[in-house]
Amino acid sequence: MSNKLTVNIGFGNSVVKSDISAVIQPNSAPIKRFIKRKQEEGMLIDATMGKKLKAVIPLRSGYITLSAISPAALISRIESEDE
Repeated sequence: MSNKLTVNIGFGNSVVKSDISAVIQPNSAPIKRFIKRKQEEGMLIDATMGKKLKAVIPLRSGYITLSAISPAALISRIESEDE
């Protein structure tokens, strides 16, 4: 896959850029409930590699991806790869 089509979300993991719905901080209770519900549904991809969770990335397919990279850094990567 071309680098322009994917975004590195840390530790060699990538997400297809066009599949990303949002980049969210995981600090609030509603987001924590959302993560738990998706985990129970089997719709969770944990790409933190055991590190602290810093960003939740909902995908258009209904899955969510967890990343140890901060939302600001991920957004920066998304925007810099648009050029």
